[in-house]
Amino acid sequence: MGVVVVSSAGPDGATVAGLAEAGVAAVHETMGRSGLLDCHLRPVYPGTRIAGRAVTVLTQAGDNLMLHAAIEQCGPGDVLVVATMSPSTDGMFGELLATGLQVRGVVGIVIDAGVRDVATLTEMRFPAWARAISAQGTVKATPGSVNVPVMIGGQCVRPGDVIVADDDGVVVVPLAESGKVAAASLARLDRENRIRDSFRAGALSLDTMGFRSLLDELGVRYVTAQAPAGAGPPSPVADDVGGAYPQDGPG
Repeated sequence: MGVVVVSSAGPDGATVAGLAEAGVAAVHETMGRSGLLDCHLRPVYPGTRIAGRAVTVLTQAGDNLMLHAAIEQCGPGDVLVVATMSPSTDGMFGELLATGLQVRGVVGIVIDAGVRDVATLTEMRFPAWARAISAQGTVKATPGSVNVPVMIGGQCVRPGDVIVADDDGVVVVPLAESGKVAAASLARLDRENRIRDSFRAGALSLDTMGFRSLLDELGVRYVTAQAPAGAGPPSPVADDVGGAYPQDGPG
């Protein structure tokens, strides 16, 4: 037996926009390097970034009936998240389902199985992250569930959680923490922008990020390379490579 849960639980628009701006890497780091789905879930075409409320699907491998049932539960800004009951690379999602989702304002899909019609999905600019690309067809015969907690890519995704996805992968943000994570992720971006500006001005990360003192705490020593017996004075290049970094550099 399966179940379709009708639910409107989800984050506010400002939270979703903030997480989308931050991107997967910043959000993942902000959450203490947690929430990242396995790296086998890759975008079918590059250069896209999304964030949205998760509408989840649990379906039998090789059967996409419940994806059709899930379309009705999707709305603007949602991300369809599809997990299978056993491993699958079958092409469970393609152009027709994408058209049904796109017309309802769905911003993308994350599916732990295969997709097909990749050229058309790219033309449609419908973002999809998948385990595989495969033309293998599927049946529509087995019950499953919509809007229930699912395990996908090593993470539990609950209906209403926020999915953030880009070229770096996919990360899930629990709904209850999404506002706090969005604010902290944007603050992290601001700090990174200031650090980037200092790098462009010539500062060293050792100084601006406090790594010089960390190396000292870890017992890392700087030593000057000794010239071999009978050799002339070291060249400027060799001396620069072997010597210590300046202690009073910018940043």
